[in-house]
Amino acid sequence: MSRGFVDYVMIVSAGLLYAIALKYFVLPSKVILTGTEGIAAALSYYFESYPLFIVLYLVFQAALLAFAFTRVGRTFALRSLIVVATVVLALAGLPELQFASPEPQNERIILVIFGGLLAGFAKALAFKNRGSTGDEDILGAYFAMKYLKPVGSIAIFAAVGSTAFGLGMELLKHGHIESVVNTLMYTCIYIFASAETLNNLYHKFKITMLVIITRNQEAIGEAITATSAHRTYTVQPGIGGHSGESFWMVRTIITQEELPHLVDAVEESDPSSFHYNYDIEGISRRYYITPIS
Repeated sequence: MSRGFVDYVMIVSAGLLYAIALKYFVLPSKVILTGTEGIAAALSYYFESYPLFIVLYLVFQAALLAFAFTRVGRTFALRSLIVVATVVLALAGLPELQFASPEPQNERIILVIFGGLLAGFAKALAFKNRGSTGDEDILGAYFAMKYLKPVGSIAIFAAVGSTAFGLGMELLKHGHIESVVNTLMYTCIYIFASAETLNNLYHKFKITMLVIITRNQEAIGEAITATSAHRTYTVQPGIGGHSGESFWMVRTIITQEELPHLVDAVEESDPSSFHYNYDIEGISRRYYITPIS
């Protein structure tokens, strides 16, 4: 089975999972989605029309996919298109089911949390296979590549405008500030659940420092360049405070996505070495990360 075929199976699976999250958990709980999805959801809630959400979702995604083709990359845009098409078909074709009661006094919180977790997992699955679920994820990919920030972070910013619009529509429809605040609380839970799930599962733009203590710095250096040819490293001599023995400290800055492969290469090249890693912030924009596309 070719790698390309597996990638597209995962891409379609991401779209199906995202559609399930929307249809059975997120939309029934009446929370405001992020970005243009939030505008589509708010209008569908106001007019009580599920087909309206599908139509608006499709229109908004078409514009964002055009942006992806021109500013992010052709492969990324094409795979995002497949995800969006899968979401639209699944939203229209999945059977009507109810897994919990969406009223605040009943099980709305369960729908919101599980929907957020499932949506975040679907987004991470799409990103891991060089695609996205569209909407703010396209902008997230663009700004992550430009500013080296986790892709889920853009969802927080995209949520501000859509949430304000959605809450305004809620107030206009019901006229009660209590329902508006209630929707705001549940919306915040959904946004953070989905964004944190995405950031915890997709590590391409999380930067870490790997430090290796070794007596064979040349082998470690070769392992680094062989595993990640675009990465460099620094070597510093050291002396053990207790033993007085000399050693070499090799440091390299990599993404968490690259970390497991590099650790395996280090352990294979020098099994007696000692290594550890820690996350770092504030890295220069000149730091290179391979494009998503």
